[in-house]
Order: sequence, then C-alpha cells, then structure tokens
Amino acid sequence: MEGGVAEKRCNLDDATPLSSIAEAFEELAKLINSRKVNGAEQFQLRLDTFCDACSPISILFGCLGLAFKFAELEYVAKVHNLVEASKTYGTLQNILDSDIANNTVKTQGSNSRNLRRVRQGLDLIRALFEQFLSNDDHSLKDVASTAYAQVCAPYHSWTVRTVVAAGMYTLPTRQQLLLKLNKTNQSAAKKMKRYIRALLPVIEYIDKLYLSRNIRLDW
Repeated sequence: MEGGVAEKRCNLDDATPLSSIAEAFEELAKLINSRKVNGAEQFQLRLDTFCDACSPISILFGCLGLAFKFAELEYVAKVHNLVEASKTYGTLQNILDSDIANNTVKTQGSNSRNLRRVRQGLDLIRALFEQFLSNDDHSLKDVASTAYAQVCAPYHSWTVRTVVAAGMYTLPTRQQLLLKLNKTNQSAAKKMKRYIRALLPVIEYIDKLYLSRNIRLDW
C-alpha cells in the first residue's frame, strides 16, 4: 500500500479516477445487496475486497491539495493498516469481533477504529460530491467547508479544525478540479451520483456491524 496508494496523485495520466471510484463501490454495493435475505444481512464482506475498493479514493484526496492533506494522510494510513490486517482477518466482522474480545474497539490504532476512520473518509467524499452537485455557483471552498463541517469537524480538535479552515483557501477552483479529474462538469456529475448511490448500502452495512454489537457510532 505504501508503494501504491500513498504514492498516487491526481493527474491526467490517472485513468479517470472518478470512474474507478464509482465502479469499485458499485461492485461492493452489488455484493451487499445480492446477499440480503429477508431483510437480514447474511453476507460477510471480505476485508481485502473492501480495501481494494477504498484504495482509489486516495487519488481524489490528493486532488484537493493542502486543505485535505490531513484526510489524505489519515485515510491512506488507515487503509494500509486494514490491508495488513486482511492478511490475518478474513472479513470486517472478524476484526470487530477480535477487538471486542480484546476490549480494544476504540483503542488508538485498533482495526475497529481504523475501519471507523476509513468509513468517515468515504462519507466525507460523499458529502463533498453532494455539495458539488447541489449548485454550480458554489465555490469549491464552500463545497468542501460544508462537507467537512458535516462529516469530520464534530470529531476533530479545535487545532485541526483551524488548520483545515486555513487550508480551504488553497483549494483548486471547480474547473481546476475537473481538469485534474479529466472530466467535464456533466461527466463528473454522473460519476459522483453513481458513487453516492453505491456508497449508501456500504455505509449502512458498516454501521450495522457496529450497532449490532452495541457499539455506538458517535466517535
């Protein structure tokens, strides 16, 4: 992971990162939705499969520059840790059950905590896309600031929030971002909508894993 995801940066040589992201999560959503029986989750999602889908997101964080550097570094590190964990644990359920048994669910660096942070990163991109699509007149600074306030700010210290706020002024313009993504406004919108739709069952699936084990989500 350190030699792959961590080194990826958004540029025109990357084959449409938005397409890769949308396709990866559509496949995850299909897996989850196809295994639902009578409304109950019967499917155990493989950890390595989940990590494979999550990896391309780091490219998008790289496109956003300094403002989202904190998110990129944390996200890449947490995905890398989960990739390492996948060599020992087969499924997302396995890592949660192991941490519950060891009383390390919320311990810094635990697999359960890493999964929560990766899930937060995925949701941050979802919120960013929704804000991007909501109004063509919104600057990327407004879009990103709203998305960050919704998803991450409640869990970050005052110091981190201050650094992020300052970094928002370094964001590219909407057109510069589209150029980096090698997309037009219309083609980007289609891919963003696909990601948003596909992510919803994935987020629901992950959250249910915690809630079914009496683990709250407000951390």
